[in-house]
Amino acid sequence: MPSELLTERRGTTLVLTISDPASRNTLSAQVIAAGIEALGVAEADPEVRCVVLQGAGGHFCAGGNVQGLVERRAAGEAAQRRMLDHLHHWVETMASYPKPIVAAVEGAAAGAGFSLALACDLVVAADDARFVMSHAKLGLSPDGGATARLAEALPPALVKRMLWLAEPVATATLFDHGLVAMVSLPGSALADALILADRLAALAPGAVASVKELVAQAPRRALVEQLGAERDHFLANLFGADGGEGLRAFVEKRAPRFS
Repeated sequence: MPSELLTERRGTTLVLTISDPASRNTLSAQVIAAGIEALGVAEADPEVRCVVLQGAGGHFCAGGNVQGLVERRAAGEAAQRRMLDHLHHWVETMASYPKPIVAAVEGAAAGAGFSLALACDLVVAADDARFVMSHAKLGLSPDGGATARLAEALPPALVKRMLWLAEPVATATLFDHGLVAMVSLPGSALADALILADRLAALAPGAVASVKELVAQAPRRALVEQLGAERDHFLANLFGADGGEGLRAFVEKRAPRFS
C-alpha cells in the first residue's frame, strides 16, 4: 500500500501528515497529488492561516520509494520524468503558496524528504533528527529543489560534501547555518511547530504573504527592482484593512485583531 497524506485541522492550522511508517513515509504519487490539492483548498480558506507538514511514526520522510524507482526505470524515462515533474510541481506550489508552511521534523528526513523539509518556509526539528541527501548512495543526483536551497544557505564545498558523500547532518549543524529555525526536544517538533503556527496566525495575512514573496524574489532581482517591489507591497498593506487595524491598535495601545 503506498503512502498517503492525512489532513487535520488544529484551529487555524492545517496539519498535513505523510503516512506510511513501515517505509519511514516514502513519497508516492498519491501523497504528492494530495499535497498539491490540500494547499489549493487551504489557500482559498481564510480560516486557515498556516500549514504544518510532518511525517507519521517518528520519522519525517525517507524520500522516494526505491522499488518505485526500479519499476519506473524499467518502464522508461517518461514515467520517471512525470514523477519528478509531479514532485517539483508540489515544491513550486509550496513556494508560491502565500501562507506560512512549517516542517515538523522528527527522525529521518532523507533524499526528497530532506528536499521537502527545505521547501517549507520554516523548519522545526527535534535535536536528534537526522537529515541526509541520500541520492549518491543510489548513483543519483538530488531532486526537489535541494541544490537551490542548500546553495543559498551554505558554502559550496559543504553543499558538495553533503551531496557527494551522503553523510547525515545533525539538526544543530543546520540550525547554525539557518536552515532549521527552531530546535525541539525529541518528540516535541509537532507541538513546537503548532505553537509557532499560532504565532504566525496572529499576524496580518497580507504582510505575511508579502514577506514570503519578497524574500523569495530578492536573490533574483536587482536592488532597484526589489526596492520597487517593497514599495508596492508596503502601500498595498498600509492601505488595506489590516494596515488600518494595525495602526489603530498601536494608537489605542492594544493587540491588533487582524482579519
